[in-house]
Amino acid sequence: MRIGLQVPSFTFPGGPEQIGPTFGRMARDADQGGLSSFWVMDHFFQIAGVGPAEEPMLEGYSALAYAAALTERITLGTMVTGVTYRHPGILVKTVTTLDVLSGGRAWLGIGAAWNEEESRGLGVRFPPTAERFERLEETLRIAHRMWEGDESPFEGEHYRLERPLNSPPALRRPHPPILVGGSGEKKTLRFVAKYADACNLFDGEELPRKLEVLREHCEREGRDYSEIEKTTLGLLPGTPSVDQVVDVVGRAAEHGIDQVIFSQATGQDLAGVLAEAAARTEKVIPAGR
Repeated sequence: MRIGLQVPSFTFPGGPEQIGPTFGRMARDADQGGLSSFWVMDHFFQIAGVGPAEEPMLEGYSALAYAAALTERITLGTMVTGVTYRHPGILVKTVTTLDVLSGGRAWLGIGAAWNEEESRGLGVRFPPTAERFERLEETLRIAHRMWEGDESPFEGEHYRLERPLNSPPALRRPHPPILVGGSGEKKTLRFVAKYADACNLFDGEELPRKLEVLREHCEREGRDYSEIEKTTLGLLPGTPSVDQVVDVVGRAAEHGIDQVIFSQATGQDLAGVLAEAAARTEKVIPAGR
């Protein structure tokens, strides 16, 4: 079982001047504490579930590049990039750059996008739901093609790339792992089965059903269900104890989850307690779970 940390809020004591030092220290603590992964949201405005839109929000890939320079082992990703925010060719180049500069530690976390407010605010087109999913599938196809070194033209409904060159190539083999976020049963989990290396689901009562739906999609796609890393994203209230973390991780392991990612609420500082929990669970839950 692996444990990850997501930092969705940059409202730290001391104002903007302290964002860099505080965020950097959190990344180092997570890395040195033996956590598996470190994530930021790919948003440009703060989201309603975390705070007002006006609260500080860092651009995700710049933040991860900063974290990469301060860490050595922990993997790095967005939870998750909205497909409409970046042209897929540029997105693959961005994640590849992060992978090369971090020594092979990048993830591609991606989803169909949902935050219309920030898209309208910054002048980014926000297509209807059906089109966003079409763009998501084309982006996943482009990512695989570019990471395979296939420079032949790509002709899709929404994207056309004359020469999807990607040099230097990613260090991670066969490519940076692709995580598709979301739990939609008809499209999102089908895309996980067909294109992704990992899924991310919310920890809750519907988790067993979502995993069963994913298993069914894998059977239809001829994909080995065990190849897909199952991750969850959840919150810990207040000032959690190591025992609370271990309890959450243990329950997740019973469902077949491989990695639990904890989203850090404003005012929390979870790296230390998660590191202690990771050390404890490593002794009782196999690392492959």
